Amino acid sequence: MKKLLVPTDFSTEAENAVKVAAQLAKKHNCELILLHMLELPLNQLSTNGGTPADLPEAVFFMKLAHKEFEKILDKDYLKGITVHEAVDFNEISKGILETCKNHDVDLIIMGSHGAEGLKELFIGSTTEKVVRTSNTPVLVIKNEHDNFDIKEFVFASDFKNDNKETYVQAVKLANLFEAKIHLLNVNTPSNFTTTAASKVRMRDFIANSTFDNYTINIYNDETIEKGILNFSRIIDADLIGISTHGRQGIAHFLNGSISEDLVNHAKRPVITFKI
Repeated sequence: MKKLLVPTDFSTEAENAVKVAAQLAKKHNCELILLHMLELPLNQLSTNGGTPADLPEAVFFMKLAHKEFEKILDKDYLKGITVHEAVDFNEISKGILETCKNHDVDLIIMGSHGAEGLKELFIGSTTEKVVRTSNTPVLVIKNEHDNFDIKEFVFASDFKNDNKETYVQAVKLANLFEAKIHLLNVNTPSNFTTTAASKVRMRDFIANSTFDNYTINIYNDETIEKGILNFSRIIDADLIGISTHGRQGIAHFLNGSISEDLVNHAKRPVITFKI
């Protein structure tokens, strides 16, 4: 892990993500990229080769952004860290993904509101869009963390073969934090598998992995989402990890938009891995 990207709208939620990123950067010698996106009415540009930066509004908002960056870069928690600031013109989620590709980013860290329900995240549904489409793992931070340390890591999955690569990524993260992974399969009334069958599938799933700091867990609940949240609460998990299928929707075992739902509802940090 060498480069961390933190998109920021300079809100409290975004600063919570910056603080976590700073802790990780210091501990693992990473560089930080702080990204602020400007969505502007590009149809106002002339057809003679104009760029977004030619708009008077763009100049004004860029100056404001750089002033905000100056405030952030003066924070004590960023001292001694290599920090790059970037202001770009694009749809926010697209700009984040392009920055990841152009700068070989290893992890996106995003802040979102801690409230449950249908309240919007970050800037509209930006976090949810990035979670659905990013090939780079996305760590969603809901609260301020004075000491971001992961020891109890829940990895929820259906433990089918197309999830194996995401488990490899989860193991790398667990090794980085020296954390225990709690493998979790949630049974629901509409999608039930016996404990014996579930354990066989889970053990087959991890058979080729040398990682041995894990537990195997089958949990019954009304929905997958509730099962993940309730199990994580019971063991006091530090992080919840799940897999996504990108634009095709979330992994079929999760019945719809569970990644987005978890990002909305989980008070704990959530990390998503692209299948």
